[in-house]
Amino acid sequence: MSKKSFIPFLVVASMFVGCNNEEKMTNSDNPLLAAYDTPFNVPPFDKIKDVHFRPAFEEALKKHNLEIDSIVNNTEEPNFINTIVALENAGSLLGNVSTVFYNLNSANTNDTIQAIAKDLAPLISAHSDEIQLNAKLFAKVKSVYAKKDALGLDAEDKKLLEETYKGFVRSGANLTDRDKEKLKKINADLSVLTTQYGQNLLAETNAYELVVDKEEDLAGLSEGLIAAAADVAKSKGKEGKWVFTLSNPSVMPFLQYADNRELRKQIWNAYQSRGNNGNDNDNKESLVKIANLRLEKAKLLGYASHAAYVLEESMAANPTNVYSLLNKLWGPALAKAKVEAADIQKEIDAAKDTFKVAPYDWRYYAEKIRVKRFALNEEEIKPYFSLSAVREGAFATATKLWGITFVALNNVPTYHEEVEVYEVKDKDGSHLGLLYADFFPRDSKRGGAWMTSYRSQQTKDSKRVAPVISIVCNFTKPVGDQPALLTFDEATTLFHEFGHALHGLFSNVKYKSLAGTSVSRDFVELPSQIMENWAADPEVLKTYAKHYKTGEAIPDSLIAKMDKAGTFDQGFATTEYVSASLLDMNYHATTSPITDNANAFEKAAMVKIGLIDAIIPRYRSTYFQHIFSGGYSAGYYAYIWAEVLDSDAYAAFKEKGLFDQATAESFRKNILERGGTGDPAALYRAFRGKDPDPVHLMKKRGLN
Repeated sequence: MSKKSFIPFLVVASMFVGCNNEEKMTNSDNPLLAAYDTPFNVPPFDKIKDVHFRPAFEEALKKHNLEIDSIVNNTEEPNFINTIVALENAGSLLGNVSTVFYNLNSANTNDTIQAIAKDLAPLISAHSDEIQLNAKLFAKVKSVYAKKDALGLDAEDKKLLEETYKGFVRSGANLTDRDKEKLKKINADLSVLTTQYGQNLLAETNAYELVVDKEEDLAGLSEGLIAAAADVAKSKGKEGKWVFTLSNPSVMPFLQYADNRELRKQIWNAYQSRGNNGNDNDNKESLVKIANLRLEKAKLLGYASHAAYVLEESMAANPTNVYSLLNKLWGPALAKAKVEAADIQKEIDAAKDTFKVAPYDWRYYAEKIRVKRFALNEEEIKPYFSLSAVREGAFATATKLWGITFVALNNVPTYHEEVEVYEVKDKDGSHLGLLYADFFPRDSKRGGAWMTSYRSQQTKDSKRVAPVISIVCNFTKPVGDQPALLTFDEATTLFHEFGHALHGLFSNVKYKSLAGTSVSRDFVELPSQIMENWAADPEVLKTYAKHYKTGEAIPDSLIAKMDKAGTFDQGFATTEYVSASLLDMNYHATTSPITDNANAFEKAAMVKIGLIDAIIPRYRSTYFQHIFSGGYSAGYYAYIWAEVLDSDAYAAFKEKGLFDQATAESFRKNILERGGTGDPAALYRAFRGKDPDPVHLMKKRGLN
């Protein structure tokens, strides 16, 4: 973000008292503080050590403070250049250091990095507050903003001015001194709590192992999954056994295929009770504190709820509109889920079993029904979706749409040996940006999949500064001589994150704070989710889904079965997603503090909407990282909001041709290149010529 902050250097320096002697180094010894002497000026990961981070932050904060002081003490009349653009450009060193550090904290962390992150959390929060609540600085920003219509600014300059001013106001610049102090305390507490929440979840996920020592207990599992579990066991010193973990590529196929119901129950209970075990990693108390502190902050700033505060900056605009969309989906989704549950119960009864379907039964029996109903088995599909084939399929799709190409690089430093790097070239051969790709799970990486950046695009001295983008996933790893074979869900996830990457790579704006994915939460998922449509389209599947042994393209018969089963189990998928979205809104749209404990609050929320016992929210409260540690508070609904957009946008391609060049160019120029420089609804209309029609979403999910 472009709104920097100020904190007296002596306060910042105090965090380093008691550092090891090895941390006392000159700035020239620290690769984070020197100019990056690397290809494409990427971070020198091969030289950066944990010991470099504390002194790098110290120096970066010191430099940033001086830059802010320079703006505040400038005796010239405040104008767009000496105030707004100066603020935009201030803190570049701090941005570089923070980008490397926090990305590593997510993708390749360790105890040292986590300890530094906990120490930094309140200090970075204070640093941000000191600038946003600096009365003299805000007075300068406000004076420029008051003259905005007389400054002759172009649309992008005006957008930067508006966002800068609004950022100060939304951060409390208009509060009294007393309320500013309250806000600082809230922000500091939130920074610590949200950091701890994420660290607790990672610890809980890594702590669990399902150790299987009897071969008969592996019944139903694929050879690939068994081999992967044997590899994990070997790496943990348990050779001759099989270890299953709570990473998605391990736990989800186990739930889908393992015949042993008791073992499915064990691993499921471990999965759905993360952060809810009454131990040092328990998140129940902290998440309620987070929700209540967010409410307190919102009220201090003049909003009825945290959701009202957040959604003011979204396409949805307010909680009422979010609830309206979710409730429209909830009824049809729940009705379909109940039909699916009844079908599963029939399958259980037919086997002469006497139990009622439980959450750890759903995926197992749904898979059996899928095989019977559509003659479609996930294991039949996976050989056609090797990671390399899917990756090249995503690249080829982008090449056909926009003419861009991808060149693998081996001379660029990376933060882990598994990370791949590609130079992305535009259709004229010019450098567009760099793409890092990190695909496999490890204990040092948090779960899920995400896109991030190591350098945002901007224009400097009239030249485009190319972005450095990264996608991080947790896919099934290769085993022995067998390559990484993805489920179709994993394949679409790759296309999804690649869509986010394209949003960052195509960015072509002046200011980094408006670049790429710097848009509202319910618009940012449009570029990612539209790419999923190409991943599943029969025409595209034929070009990239190749058998990893024979090279044979996926047969038409299998594509037909996949297409026929396309809306299968969508009642479950939509219900677990919408229930999580509603849970998020319940935590953050409340106008009074939460007094229940997290389990009671969650249960009441699910009882209210009538969620059936066989399904739980996609994320329960204690491991709902998106909203309590990941920036999606009051925003998890965004995926479905954006699905209305992406379904409608893809319909434009279907109408004119999947790779219609005029449509692709319009999508690039009006959506992908523009970042946050315009109103999202206006940008979408510029591409489509009209507002999105929700009918395409309902059809896609089989809910119409």
